[in-house]
Amino acid sequence: MANQQTAKYTITVTLIMCLVASVLVAGSAVLLKPTQAANKALDFKTNVLKIAGIYDASLSVDAQFEKVDVKIIDLQTGKFTDAVTDVEKFDQTVSAKKPELSDKLAPELDIAKIIRREKYAKVFLVNDESGNLSKVILPVRGYGLWSTMSGFVALDKDLNTILGFGFYDQKETPGLGGEVDNPKWKQLWVGKKIYSESGEVLVSVVKGHVDESTPDAEHKVDGLAGATLTSNGVGQLMKFWMGDNGFKPFLTNLKNGEA
Repeated sequence: MANQQTAKYTITVTLIMCLVASVLVAGSAVLLKPTQAANKALDFKTNVLKIAGIYDASLSVDAQFEKVDVKIIDLQTGKFTDAVTDVEKFDQTVSAKKPELSDKLAPELDIAKIIRREKYAKVFLVNDESGNLSKVILPVRGYGLWSTMSGFVALDKDLNTILGFGFYDQKETPGLGGEVDNPKWKQLWVGKKIYSESGEVLVSVVKGHVDESTPDAEHKVDGLAGATLTSNGVGQLMKFWMGDNGFKPFLTNLKNGEA
């Protein structure tokens, strides 16, 4: 009888401890969720500022971000839209997973391997002190070797010259594809041109090193050594998002003052 009581006591205490632990874990998750969301938003803004080349570590991120005009565009029409009411909380990668907010891409069009393309996208505009457009930051993503790489590309006011490029989320092989985060490689993109004079997307990542003496060198970036699939993935995602199914209609409208 004593052994049975001891066993019941042990089981009861264990269950109570498990219940208490579950409540504590669940409570912590709920309490920490707002902080985690705030940190995620802050990190997102920081990455936009860094790609735009206007980040200052000594200043408040939120204060610096006031220089950035955040807009929502309709990717189909390439024009600004009021379809999204809460611009700050809008997450286009989440909406891309929802059938009502995205379109499934045909295999021949899905060169970035994103499967579905969202209907609306968040873009970031930076004006100079005179109020004129200075640069545009666009979100891009596509599949590499192991992961979907998500990042930003910053364009000069000519809407063709790259001012900055980089990823804020990628899980490529460290030392190989992971070199997409290498500052030296990211610097290679600065000054490169996306479009030809006729509007064709020419920017690409080549195998090996770019021969700067060739006429089209301004459109090419060195590939990552030992990371062909990651390099190809970067090239394809740029081709997709800068093309007709990505931001090209918007950039065309913006250039013509019709966005």
